[in-house]
Amino acid sequence: MGALPGVLPGYQPVTDADARSRFAAIWGTDRLPAKPGLTVVEMMHAAAAGQIKTLWIMGEDPLNSDPNAKHVREALSHTDFLIVQDIFLTDTAQLADLVLPAAAWAEKSGTFTNTERRVQWCDPAVPALNDARSDLWIINAVGKRLDLELNAGNPPAVLNEINTAVPAYGGITRRRAAQSGGVHWPCPTEDHPGTPILHTDQFATANGKGRFLAVTHHPPAEAISDAYPLVLTTGRLALHYNSGSMTRRTAPLMERVPTLRVELHPDDAGRWDIEAGEPVKVISPRGQITAEAWVTTTVDPGVVFVPFHFPGANELTNDALDGAAKIPEFKVAACRLEKGGQG
Repeated sequence: MGALPGVLPGYQPVTDADARSRFAAIWGTDRLPAKPGLTVVEMMHAAAAGQIKTLWIMGEDPLNSDPNAKHVREALSHTDFLIVQDIFLTDTAQLADLVLPAAAWAEKSGTFTNTERRVQWCDPAVPALNDARSDLWIINAVGKRLDLELNAGNPPAVLNEINTAVPAYGGITRRRAAQSGGVHWPCPTEDHPGTPILHTDQFATANGKGRFLAVTHHPPAEAISDAYPLVLTTGRLALHYNSGSMTRRTAPLMERVPTLRVELHPDDAGRWDIEAGEPVKVISPRGQITAEAWVTTTVDPGVVFVPFHFPGANELTNDALDGAAKIPEFKVAACRLEKGGQG
């Protein structure tokens, strides 16, 4: 849907003049940029430098989900006007100048597209609470106040526009998406069955061939040292999801995994005289957190693991970006441990 900074809907590059011309005609504008925009972390760097004055954040909690949280807080504080649109008053929302209460998924209609490209239609299961409104309603309401001509006033109209703008969605109607199992894109026409398996006899590219690129290994931006002798990596737990803004409000999940923890190998626990279950300080060049020690052989010696579902984990991570993918180094940072009462 064009949510990435370098592509228009349907993965059509913003640098493609023909693609820009096509979307300009659909949207009735001549102001489409000809170069890619910024990734999330690049936006934070730009905000910190005073280059972004207004930021509208929808369904995201970057204060917990982005690396180097201290820098994120500083970046957000440099904006003149911060808007957060979310279903909960997240940590990021608490910093906002304006909070727009959004409806949850079960309170609104529209399509969901999952990782296997399956598109399904969803109708509301329950009414939205209090003043919450669907994201589309909010966008249209703000658009009217800005004198913008937004023609997709309801979810079916949005899907109709997608049918026109994205050839791979051309045959995905509300009726077909509402059927059991939905329909997989690419589905260019209404008589097309959809594409459950994308690559079969050949690659689904213009010439039927796949592209294979040799990759040169580059070491992480931050190496271990005498001051920070351990490798920190972050990731998921089965019982929580991403920044935890929903799962940390779910009592049965919090009963089983209630607090931030750091997993370390028995050898490292012995080296730093750390007992399972006691509070431990995890310190990186960017900050420090206190977490419960989990001593386990599921991590290697010299490596510690911190799940990112709780506030604090991304106080430690590095916002250095990969040069090609522009993904921050969530998985590799240098750190050290201290017993909870020290330092």
